[in-house]
Amino acid sequence: MDILRQSYAYGKSPLIPTSKSVPHNALLFGGSISKSLSPLLHGILFKSKNAIWHYGKVQTIDQAEFKARLTSNDTIGTSITMPNKVTFGEALDDLTEEARAIGAVNTSFLRVTPDGRRLHIGTNTDCVGIREAILHRHPSAISGAEGRAAMVVGGGGAARSAIYALWKWFRPSEIYIVNRLESEVKDMASHFTVAIPSIKLRHIQTIDIAQKMSAPYIIVGTIPDYAPTQPGEIICARICDVFLHKSDKGLLVDMCYMPSPQTNLIKTAQGQGWNTIVGTEVLVRILWVEEEPNEIGVQQALAAIEEKTNTELAKL
Repeated sequence: MDILRQSYAYGKSPLIPTSKSVPHNALLFGGSISKSLSPLLHGILFKSKNAIWHYGKVQTIDQAEFKARLTSNDTIGTSITMPNKVTFGEALDDLTEEARAIGAVNTSFLRVTPDGRRLHIGTNTDCVGIREAILHRHPSAISGAEGRAAMVVGGGGAARSAIYALWKWFRPSEIYIVNRLESEVKDMASHFTVAIPSIKLRHIQTIDIAQKMSAPYIIVGTIPDYAPTQPGEIICARICDVFLHKSDKGLLVDMCYMPSPQTNLIKTAQGQGWNTIVGTEVLVRILWVEEEPNEIGVQQALAAIEEKTNTELAKL
């Protein structure tokens, strides 16, 4: 696990041989997380590693509340989701190289300095999760993607992670950006122009432009799975539809998994002959335990999420 190995540069591990038997807390911070499946997933992953830890939800966008929770001695780490991925990094003690390059954090972990200070370090496991999910299912994706366009749908922290992952590991000719807000695209472009000067981003703003462009080999979706209602959302959805209907097919990853991993974007792609990877496969990283994920635990967690989502959908 690249990020785990690199994490020790920030201090020593806070874990001792008995740490798994102590009820530490990992906390999820987000603006609308009441239905998040992350507690279910991480609870199973913790159990598979014999850790009696609790994964809780804190629905907030308040940095002060986030910082207050970090000071608790039983907080072993945090998950950070929309809309906090770009802003909450400012409240942490330091950021990893990936987090700085991406400009967004989705995880913080704990390290201890030689003088005993506890440091909360922000990182971004989304980028590694995207890479590993793709290569697990499609080992030849790196050679297939090289020199072809890729595409990211969205403009938030997850979109930044996808851009970084695609450019760093899959070597596309350029990355198309499809998003409802031009301002978010400009912010991302400004950030990456400095962070990765060689990167090539192209904002696809109209259906006409999309029709003239070559098909991307990898598409990563990062936006919530809600029916489009606003003009920008409708255009964004139609542009995606144009690319999915092109004759050249590739691979689509949708990082959204609410209310179901089988999002409308996934279903459309499957109907058009694309290979697809659902968002829950990007999630299975448990940096805080400081061990590789247990394969049995991963499969149990993914099965539990599928069962839960199917049950919820049956109620609709």
